Amino acid sequence: MSEPSAARLSPGMTIGLLMIMLALASIASLGIGRYDIAFGRVVEILLSPLWSPSIPVTATEANVVFTVRLPRILLTLLAGSGLALCGAAMQGLFRNPLVGPQVMGVSSGAAFGGVLAILFDLTRYALLGSSFLFGLSALVLCYALNGVVSRRNILALVLAGVIVSGFFAALVSLVQYLADTEDKLPAMVFWLLGSFATANWDKLLLVVVPILLASIALLGMRWRINILSLGDEDARALGIKVEPLRWTILILVSCIVAAQVAVSGVVGWVGLVVPHMARMLVGPDHRVMMPAALIIGALYLLVIDTVARVATSSEIPLGILTALIGTPVFALVLRQTQRGSRGL
Repeated sequence: MSEPSAARLSPGMTIGLLMIMLALASIASLGIGRYDIAFGRVVEILLSPLWSPSIPVTATEANVVFTVRLPRILLTLLAGSGLALCGAAMQGLFRNPLVGPQVMGVSSGAAFGGVLAILFDLTRYALLGSSFLFGLSALVLCYALNGVVSRRNILALVLAGVIVSGFFAALVSLVQYLADTEDKLPAMVFWLLGSFATANWDKLLLVVVPILLASIALLGMRWRINILSLGDEDARALGIKVEPLRWTILILVSCIVAAQVAVSGVVGWVGLVVPHMARMLVGPDHRVMMPAALIIGALYLLVIDTVARVATSSEIPLGILTALIGTPVFALVLRQTQRGSRGL
């Protein structure tokens, strides 16, 4: 029984409308903050390198838009779209709407790599590399554990992910225990809570290539994910090499999640909640649902990040807000899923 679609528009029109909403929200977010800038003025500032507006752009306006807010918003859009795409791919891969990118322990592994880099004062490039390394290590451990327990059993794979997540969470706690309480520990705690407060052009350039390439590859596989969602036997009957494809998807998901964790800490629930929004709008077909999830994820995280930086005088960590919003939504989704299963 498929989820009912809340949209009366065609999927193409819905995606087009979402893109317009994302563009408008992005421009509006550039003007929101302690130094407010009107929507029309933001447009003039963005276009100022191409043509001179009637009122010249001041140095303060240019600095606020181009140096402070633009890299942060682009990084937020990149992270939100990547996490949502990962969630949509994982839910199709596992044929389970209640899983997200964290199910394989990748986030916990990447988080351990990050705090380890902070502990030893490594560079941001080393932090990214460490997050990638331990994120992928978590994936390998998860698959190795699944092979020992019950190879090719999806439920056992999910349980293996829970075990690996717990293991790396314990390692993160151990590193925090060993860290200097005056310097390193506060930095670790703030980083683990998730935030784009330290976003800049260097961090954006650091992760834009891996996230974009992995996202494009996932989008290119969306029709294969459609087939995988039918079950392994049906996929093999249709000529799909299930195990290599599953590994490829999991590695791409790991790359996106590790890159996001490396620059902004752990941001949970986005990959779990957003695919359900996309599924309600355009239906369960991954060929349109995954692009819709990508756009909704970018819009969702942009709105939350904007609230995080303007709601109070001191910025609210992003991970707190995503959890506060994500947990009740997850409960509603679980309730609907249980109702649907009873109705079959």
